[in-house]
Amino acid sequence: MHISVCICSYKRPALLRRSLQELSRQKTNDLFTYSVVVADNDPEESGRPVVDELLSSFPVTITYCTEPRRSISHARNKALENATGEAIAFMDDDEFPEEMWLHNLYTAMRDHSVAGVLGPVRPFFDTEPPAWVRKGRFCERPEHPTGFVMEWTGCRTGNVLFKRDIIAGVDPVFLPEFGTAGGDMNFFWRMTQKGHKFIWCNEAVVHEVVPPSRWRRSFMLKRALLRGGNFLQHPEGRVRELAKSVLAVPLYTISLPFLQIAGHHLFMKYLVKWCDHVGRLLALFGLKLVKQREM
Repeated sequence: MHISVCICSYKRPALLRRSLQELSRQKTNDLFTYSVVVADNDPEESGRPVVDELLSSFPVTITYCTEPRRSISHARNKALENATGEAIAFMDDDEFPEEMWLHNLYTAMRDHSVAGVLGPVRPFFDTEPPAWVRKGRFCERPEHPTGFVMEWTGCRTGNVLFKRDIIAGVDPVFLPEFGTAGGDMNFFWRMTQKGHKFIWCNEAVVHEVVPPSRWRRSFMLKRALLRGGNFLQHPEGRVRELAKSVLAVPLYTISLPFLQIAGHHLFMKYLVKWCDHVGRLLALFGLKLVKQREM
């Protein structure tokens, strides 16, 4: 099997360089081959010099393409247009994989006979964050035992491998109307509606570089408002989740002053949740306080 590893990039050349350098160290054990597609969402092609610099020494083929229309969905679709593999892997340009990453995704997909496999995205700090960030685990994501069957609500493209044939005839694969967030979750919803199964592989690890800008309180709160504001674009479970938000907003509002006394990490944890639920309720009335994701 040949695997196309797709990386969508936007004005982060230093992080893209690290991603590609670590990706070049993948161990395949002769089970598969792979190549790389970089889809640059920057019309000024800030990622091109990085790819040009690495081309001569890179152990596999790198294809560089540009998608000038600003949208992560457009960039993902452009990457797929240039992918040649029987399987597609996605990772983000601010992530870098462990050397057995692709091998572990591939063997899990093969051994479990599933449409795709997701793996953990663990934070990597070049600069030590404040204690409350680590204590509140704000940059950590849920993990599962290997073989765990994933619900679409827990699926993202930050670390995934799937068979190309599941997207045959699907056009577009990622819906542009989702803008800068939510399109990958919608993709997994549509795929699971078709009966495709995705599992977790906890040994297929990528690390996400978390710069100081991402542990700013304003960044966390804006991202929560954006996430909540995109909620209504997902077609399943709206009534149930809106009911949760109606109950959660007043409950968290009352609790927040007491949580600040209990510890700032707890206060911020539930303030982020509060923003998420507020974003959902405002979206119900056509209001979105945050429309673009900060990079």
